Amino acid sequence: MNSVDASEHYELGATDLSPSLLTVIIDTNPHAWALLENSLPFSKAVANILVFINAHLACNYANEVAVVASHSQKAAWLYPSQNAPTNLANADQDGDVQMNGNTPTPQTNKYRPFRIVEEQVTRNLKDLIDSTTGDDLRSNMSTMLAGALTLALSNINRRTIAWAEEHGGAALEDAAAEGGASGGGGGGGVAAAPNRYSASNEDERLQSRILIVSVSGSSDSAHQYIPIMNSIFACQRLHIPIDVCKLSGDAVFLQQASDATKGVYMALSEPRGLLQYLMMAFLPDQRSRRHLVLPTRVDVDFRAACFCHRKVVDVGFVCSICLSIFCEPPPGGDCMTCGTHLDVGDYHARPALLPRKKKKKKRVNGASGAGTPISTPTPGP
Repeated sequence: MNSVDASEHYELGATDLSPSLLTVIIDTNPHAWALLENSLPFSKAVANILVFINAHLACNYANEVAVVASHSQKAAWLYPSQNAPTNLANADQDGDVQMNGNTPTPQTNKYRPFRIVEEQVTRNLKDLIDSTTGDDLRSNMSTMLAGALTLALSNINRRTIAWAEEHGGAALEDAAAEGGASGGGGGGGVAAAPNRYSASNEDERLQSRILIVSVSGSSDSAHQYIPIMNSIFACQRLHIPIDVCKLSGDAVFLQQASDATKGVYMALSEPRGLLQYLMMAFLPDQRSRRHLVLPTRVDVDFRAACFCHRKVVDVGFVCSICLSIFCEPPPGGDCMTCGTHLDVGDYHARPALLPRKKKKKKRVNGASGAGTPISTPTPGP
């Protein structure tokens, strides 16, 4: 038929790029948001984040989004939620808005994916705040960032496997890995297997990234240092960038997460411009960032938290077996993680810096340190 009408037909489905999955982690710590009430109220921040999510969904009809709340006592899903009603805003399965008597339902002219995300996020966020009691706020002043990262990684892994099974991405990656492992070079050596997440098949799999909107300080998350770093290493292995939008406080671990995963880290000096920063710095996905000059941070804080008291330290003691960090010698000299006996000695009593030795002044022509030459008498006639 192509030769008859002299036209060229293309299969658009074979050349379409894979969609992008954006996971937004919102820090909902009530103590931290109370300090930003005058500059950026929590309700306005959520409205700006919803506009940013709608922009992400509008970039590609197949884009996906997930929203996780990092609260003071737990990490909870905001979207997608398992207890979502089947008839959101009185809409049927076809997306047609129904009428209640003579009064139409609100938001009838809004794009249905936008409306579903907004209604689920606002409803679940309201339920989460209403379920928070005064005892919960007094008992814990930090945010459950480690649990939120774990939920995000679990959802990304599930969606990546499901998308690969639907579009054959898993079979292509397995075939490429097996082919590279079995092939040999001309010199008789065995070629190394290519990375499953290399640039060759990057456009064929689901593009995933994580955005953290943080308002808590690093001291609040120091007790979660180990699970947070494990999540960062998992994202680094899976090539999942972690973007951080810091509204207040310092973030030692989030700087390390963004630097290790090649994400974008921005600490906003003016929180009122949250929407502008989200749209300009965090909206492009991995494919678009190849052609952009991203904001980089050179003064990354690489400090770690000790395993004994969970506080950020500059200088500490490191176990030579499991690399555990301690701010002071452990009791009995035994590592609290692996139990290895450490020969600590009296390092805590030694000074951190040794005094500099004074340099001796050189003698000039056998003279004193002042450099005055010694006069010798001349013989007479």
